[in-house]
Amino acid sequence: MVAEDDPKQADLVRRYLERDGHSVVIAPDGRAALDEVRRRGPDLLVLDLMMPRVDGLDVCRIVRADESTAQLPIIMLTARTGEDDLLLALDLGADDYLTKPYSPRELAARVRTVLRRAQRSAAADDGVHRVGSLTVDTRRHEASRAGTPVELTAAEFRILASLCAEPGKVFTRQQLIDRAFGFDHYVLDRTVDVHVMNLRRKLEDDPARPTVILTVYGVGYKLAEEEDGAP
Repeated sequence: MVAEDDPKQADLVRRYLERDGHSVVIAPDGRAALDEVRRRGPDLLVLDLMMPRVDGLDVCRIVRADESTAQLPIIMLTARTGEDDLLLALDLGADDYLTKPYSPRELAARVRTVLRRAQRSAAADDGVHRVGSLTVDTRRHEASRAGTPVELTAAEFRILASLCAEPGKVFTRQQLIDRAFGFDHYVLDRTVDVHVMNLRRKLEDDPARPTVILTVYGVGYKLAEEEDGAP
């Protein structure tokens, strides 16, 4: 589903996504988007930030708060380029974002990536996440790379497990704090940076040039989707 109040832009996005084989529904405002999400149960929501009636941030917040739609993948479209706006969108639960103006071809590629990520996450219900040569077993609390066990602290393991559950997704530091330490745990952003630095020492061939855990400057971290540099 595409929630976009600009008819020309919505039609352009629809044509590109239909060319990729997707069935597309257009919602012209935030209220219609919420109604259609609940009625149709789409596989993915492309959500414009600035919309009439209910804006994109509120749509994202409501979708994530509803148990029946909480896992819906969301790509946010925004004309705002401020770091605070992007961080807020990600913290509210957007899986990815594009800033306007953007290429419809890039959006179509992002849709493919986010859908693939969601399918991979759904298939990992056994608690085992495999990304390239990296394997994380959350039930056994074990991690390995290219078959070699990697010794991790509890905090390092929780951060890595969060990243591995959704490779390619950008996590803000606050999101990693919430997942790894809990909402009530007082942890500084700098603490996350230190744990990531230690993870890189244990996982990367060259920690100074990471290829496994990547920095998204001004936002946070993500796990490379196709980690292929075996030690």
